[in-house]
Amino acid sequence: MIRLRHTYGMTLRYLRAIVRQPAWVAISLVQPVIWLLLFGALFKRVADIPGFSGSYIEFLTPGVVVMLAVLSAGWTGMGFIEDIQRGVMDRFLVSPIWRGALNAGSVAGTVISILVQSLIVVGLAVLVGARFENGVLGIVVLLAVAALLAAIIGSLSNGVAVLMRERESLIGIVSLVTLPLVFLSTTLMQASLLPGWVHWASRANPVNWAVEAGRSGATQNADWSLIGSRVGLLVLLLLASATFATRAFRAYQRSI
Repeated sequence: MIRLRHTYGMTLRYLRAIVRQPAWVAISLVQPVIWLLLFGALFKRVADIPGFSGSYIEFLTPGVVVMLAVLSAGWTGMGFIEDIQRGVMDRFLVSPIWRGALNAGSVAGTVISILVQSLIVVGLAVLVGARFENGVLGIVVLLAVAALLAAIIGSLSNGVAVLMRERESLIGIVSLVTLPLVFLSTTLMQASLLPGWVHWASRANPVNWAVEAGRSGATQNADWSLIGSRVGLLVLLLLASATFATRAFRAYQRSI
């Protein structure tokens, strides 16, 4: 119970920080909306390629939601860097607060923000013609895998932020990691139409796991064994990334 109270308190702290910066939420939402509308129009004729099945906007929507999760969660560690530079982190670490709550609260705030933005993207996609044949259940599956992936990326971002402590270093690492993860996946193109080496790389890509699960959940004949296996892999990766972020505090404390 104590750990839950600590996590709840930290979540509220980071949510208040997000609310105080509505411009950031708006800006981070504009980008996926542009992706959805621009890519949806630009690559609309991809659906005519032999081997491509279904509407491109329906195919693209889960990919855009996952891209939003990845690219937004990558900046989660910026909050930790601000806390370090202002001396707030040092005060937290000498308090009796559970160390895991620092990461969990920060990540939870990011995930809640991303889920709200994802719902807006899904609503817009429906307006421009996308259909979720599995109804609300398909949307829930998509949001769940996006939340898991956001939590993974957010935890890794927090861990790197604690170890690096510099904005420039975090920006460089996030850009270096997240963009290849997005493009080495089936986010924008069906697996059967990808180059062989990209298809091979996507099999070990957590972004692709989330896209596959979210896309399958949206179809009428959802492959629940695939969804279950991808969710299981994401949960294991989340446990590993959360452990990394929590243990990064030990390295930080030894260096001060």
